[in-house]
Order: sequence, then C-alpha cells, then structure tokens
Amino acid sequence: MKTFISLISGLLLTFQALCAPQSTAQQKESLTFAVVPQQSAKKLAKLWTPLLTEISKKSGVKLIFTTAPNIPMFEQRLAKGEYDFAYMNPYHFVVYNKSAGYQALAKQKNKRIQGIIVVKKNSGITELGQLKDLTLAFPAPAAFAATLLPKADLKAQGIAITSRYVSSHDSVYLSVARGLFPAGGGIMRTFNNAPQHVRDELQILWKTPKYTPHAIANHPLVPHEVSQNLQQSLLTLHTSEQGAQLLKAINFTQFETAQDSDWNDIRVLGIDSL
Repeated sequence: MKTFISLISGLLLTFQALCAPQSTAQQKESLTFAVVPQQSAKKLAKLWTPLLTEISKKSGVKLIFTTAPNIPMFEQRLAKGEYDFAYMNPYHFVVYNKSAGYQALAKQKNKRIQGIIVVKKNSGITELGQLKDLTLAFPAPAAFAATLLPKADLKAQGIAITSRYVSSHDSVYLSVARGLFPAGGGIMRTFNNAPQHVRDELQILWKTPKYTPHAIANHPLVPHEVSQNLQQSLLTLHTSEQGAQLLKAINFTQFETAQDSDWNDIRVLGIDSL
C-alpha cells in the first residue's frame, strides 16, 4: 500500500509540474530583446547585436536580438506579450504596461525625446503653415514623437495634412530627401543616425516639446532575479570602454533606473491611437 501511495504521489507531482504555467525565461535558454523598428532590421541588428552580446556577458542573461518588419507588427507582438524584453517608444510603454503588463527597467539618462518635422533643403518651406493640404510622410500611426506629436500640433494650429505611413524613420528621411514628400516626421536620435548623404539633403523645420524617452521593459513572466541582473548590467554598461563605445554607436551615453510612473507625462496626454 505504501508503495502504491508513493507511486500515485509521484505521478501527481509530475502531472502538476507539467501543467503548471512556466515563465518565458523558464521555458527558454535564451530571452528575446526586441527593438522598435524605427530603422531597417538590418541596421538595427548591426547596431544592437554587439550591445546585447556585451549585456549578455555582463548579466549572464542570454539575449537574442529581434525586431519586427514594421511598427504595427511590433505593436501586435507587444500586445500578445511575445517579447521577453523590449525597447519601445513612450506611448507604447504606456499602452502595453497597462494591457500586457510590461514593467519598466531602464531609460536613457538625462534624455528627453523630441519629435521633428524635416523638409528638403532649398524647398522654400520655412514655416508649418506652408504644409497645409500637403501629404506628409510618417513612420507609423502610433509612432509617438515622430507621428502623434507632430500631427497633434499641426491639428492644433489648424493645419490640415494628409498622412502617408512609410514603415520606418529612415524611410521618412529618405523619401523627403528624394522629393517624394515635402516633409516628414522623425526624432532627433534617428535623424542623427541617418546616413550623412541623406541628412545633407534635409533640414529641420520644427521640433516638438520634450518628453520621457523610450523604455526598456520586461514581460511580467520574466523572473525578478533575471530582470534585476539585466538592469544592473544596463546601469553599469557605460563604465567600461567597450560598453561606452557600444552605447555611442546607438547615440546613447548611459542608462538609468526607470519606474512605470516615469511615463505619467505621456499618460496625461490622453492619447488613444491604440
């Protein structure tokens, strides 16, 4: 009888272990780190993969770079909680912190995000009013600083425009530089990361107010210890020569600790595009 009871107990424990929900980190040897596709996947991989390799080495958390073909697809995957960690724009964080439970880990130190509208040099466009009734290029409907802020300000000033979404910040800059659109929305960081020959064709017409920048956040199923190890690696990355150089490649200088309430300045805007 004792043997029978032990056997049944063992089977029950095994069944419970199989049926118990497991975190993403428990299910996989490596964890995904997704970067919002403001630029092409090839360019993002080139910039971020060496950085994530260094963070993996420092934290002991094996990270795999990933992104999405476009920002709407990135949003769909965030909504489903498909990424273990993600670098997302401020509006994305507010939305997916609430709906999918993503939790803030870090953000750029002493940094505020600012949107811009660019025009082609020598186009004759010198003020926002000249954009009335024109078609402008934007990365995606819910790109915070590159789309939502410029469009909100244009609307507030009574400047009606038509929007065309071209998938990425780089595509905005390139299409405006080639004269396909008279103007387009972006942000300072991606503008500064654009190829020099493209930037040489452009000038900044207008800048938005500044807000809390992009978040690095973890999915709620990632164990706390894993998230903390990653966070500590992010916070100390700038202290080594190698880490500082890798940060410089993406136009960062240093990370700082972040908490969900840091994005209250976005919440009060009441944006509901998603």
